Amino acid sequence: MEKKFKRTLVTTALPYANGPVHIGHLAGVYVPADIYTRYLRLKGEDVIMIGGSDEHGVPITIKAKAEGVTPQDIVDRYHNIIKKSFEEFGISFDIYSRTTSAIHTQMASDFFRKLYDKGEFIEKTSMQYYDEEANQFLADRYITGTCPHCGNEHAYGDQCEACGTSLNATDLINPKSAITGNKPVLRETKHWYLPLDKWEPFLRHWILDEHKEWKPNVYGQCKSWLDMGLQPRAVSRDLDWGVPVPVEGAEGKVLYVWFDAPIGYISNTKELLPDTWELYWKDSETKMVHFIGKDNIVFHCIVFPAMLKAEGSYILPDNVPANEFLNLEGDKISTSRNWAVWLHEYLRDFPGKQDTLRYTLTANAPETKDNNFTWRDFQARNNNELVAILGNFVNRAVVLDHKYFDGKVPAIEGGLTDVDREVLAEVKAAVEATTADIENFKFREALRQAMNVARAGNKYLADTEPWKVWKTDPQRVATILNVSLQICATIAVVFEPFLPFMSGKLTHMLGLDKLIWDMAGRDDLLAAGHVIGKPEILFEKIDDEAITAQTDRLARIKEENKLAGWAPEAVKPECSFDDFEKVDIRVGKVLECEKVKKSKKLLKFKIDDGMGGRTILSGIAGSYPEPEKLVGMEVLFIANFAPRNMMGHESQGMILSAVNPDGSLTLCSPSSDVAPGAQVG
Repeated sequence: MEKKFKRTLVTTALPYANGPVHIGHLAGVYVPADIYTRYLRLKGEDVIMIGGSDEHGVPITIKAKAEGVTPQDIVDRYHNIIKKSFEEFGISFDIYSRTTSAIHTQMASDFFRKLYDKGEFIEKTSMQYYDEEANQFLADRYITGTCPHCGNEHAYGDQCEACGTSLNATDLINPKSAITGNKPVLRETKHWYLPLDKWEPFLRHWILDEHKEWKPNVYGQCKSWLDMGLQPRAVSRDLDWGVPVPVEGAEGKVLYVWFDAPIGYISNTKELLPDTWELYWKDSETKMVHFIGKDNIVFHCIVFPAMLKAEGSYILPDNVPANEFLNLEGDKISTSRNWAVWLHEYLRDFPGKQDTLRYTLTANAPETKDNNFTWRDFQARNNNELVAILGNFVNRAVVLDHKYFDGKVPAIEGGLTDVDREVLAEVKAAVEATTADIENFKFREALRQAMNVARAGNKYLADTEPWKVWKTDPQRVATILNVSLQICATIAVVFEPFLPFMSGKLTHMLGLDKLIWDMAGRDDLLAAGHVIGKPEILFEKIDDEAITAQTDRLARIKEENKLAGWAPEAVKPECSFDDFEKVDIRVGKVLECEKVKKSKKLLKFKIDDGMGGRTILSGIAGSYPEPEKLVGMEVLFIANFAPRNMMGHESQGMILSAVNPDGSLTLCSPSSDVAPGAQVG
């Protein structure tokens, strides 16, 4: 039997404050958390939603150093961007705070100290890389070198981003400090470790036996970690940015960000509810739910519960409905490559269309596997579903009511027909299904069921055709529109968790008071004679131009990334000077140049080679769409290649060109006039 709780604590993964929030974050964490929280509020339950920025850790110090500013400057900038964009997007946090707050610093420090005083940590010394010029130990990301697996010369001390392999800094070949470029030395340092292995038996029983209802991706990843065997994990590191380790002899050491950040959930709750926060963290009548992405499963299901268990007074999460990843146009979202749709930019480019993005991300939610966002799908869902189904039904119902009944809800005349009862039953069933799916964290399916309410209403109006019936049976039209408006009221309720802006507009239009979830599916939400407002357009079509602007932007980014990631080709195997001397490179002047018929790649050159002239074919048409402009240009060519037949033409040599980072070709030419036939060497 499912336990009934008095209250619910919803936490959302803390976005890292070294950049803005993108659609991957929204789809994986914040939209589903907001749906769930809004739903519980509509049910009248005691629920709080806690969020905040994760503001410590090495990447922030690296970004600050690169920009010549302080780490505080970085986190202030991005915390404000993130917070503002969440507010504008309708993510309804009860509090959105940060891990650089004074209350968090105190809370994290006290938490560490309690575990330290209880003897829950292991002290260990180890050899770590140290930069003697910078006079500091180097975090993993401050060390670069050659990956031992793929040979990438720009691998980091924790991971090679070329092949994806996890690394230790000591695995790198030819390690270098990212601060000074010097070779680091190994030096002894002391740190504190949380012995996860101590809590493994408890975690194994708690997860594998007591939480079989967790999503398969969450349960499976936890089981994999447990089966591998848990190891002690460092809770401190050598760094000057973070919460100082609150013990003697720990100068220059801070709490490791993975230990520090989840305590932010607790400190943010205390900031919100200074007198009653413990009810949400220490009372067994509280249901705690963590909304996270799959990359955080181990921290929220194994590490953080072990921390809470070691402390001894906190409850553990009831569920951790982690999502998989969202890709963008078939490619993995990457902040470093700018391959993302940033929330603050979306809000600028599509003002007033928060709900369209919320809808698309929910309909495409990566709940069980990685999924894909495309701008064309975004446009189609808006135009074909939100506009053509939901918006169309509501607009027709309200417009017809104003036309025939002056904006008053008509009374049902002559009782309900089978058609009326069928649509109301269909709506009620869709609401019940929506409820069950939200309760089980199946938001994608819940949204589909909610749309079935609008689909049913749309079909009902299409089938009953009140605009035709009006001439012969006005009483029947009164019943049809009463039923239609009741369905509109249900739409306002059932869509509030998913599309709060639309719901708010519709609630105002219908003149409804405060929404309650139990209203959904009822056929008496609007009394006869109730006056409704004038019709407003709920959704408008998104044109091709707006979408093309976004796809063009991504195309530019892809090209920029290609150029930024370019590196010269590896040098070919060594050849002797005698071999090189066999190649006869000459200067020639272009007399004629034209495209070869039936060939997309070939240009035909007539060259003055100082020896009577020759014809050479070259596959550079893609880089020179106007070949006639090459006439008069001096080029380099290999004169002693054997003639070769190409597309019915004899090519007497090879024109030299250089390959650019974008794949285009540039003809090689002397820097000043040279006599045709002059030899290069």
